[in-house]
Amino acid sequence: MEDQTQVPPQQVGVQPTTQQPMQSHRGGVILALGILGLVCCFICGIIAWIMGNNDLRDMDAGIRDSTGRGLTQAGKICGIISVALQILGLVIWLLFFGLASLSRVHMAG
Repeated sequence: MEDQTQVPPQQVGVQPTTQQPMQSHRGGVILALGILGLVCCFICGIIAWIMGNNDLRDMDAGIRDSTGRGLTQAGKICGIISVALQILGLVIWLLFFGLASLSRVHMAG
């Protein structure tokens, strides 16, 4: 007579993992900050740019859910544009007031 010991059933194709669950994406927050950076607050644009870079890096590493990649990229781009526009505005402002002060000095002397 054969020994009929039962072997516990194994699930095919399923391996136990010790990975942590993925972090949810923050694409909506980053997009909102990027838009705010364009419209009213240049600091929000910087925050959107930094958060967008970090989240895209996490998505590439598999740490963060990548379903919000499009929103994250759009927010990052809006943040970059807002910073560029702010720098351009600052340069124009400095040129305008720099030339105005030079013309005042030139007229006085």
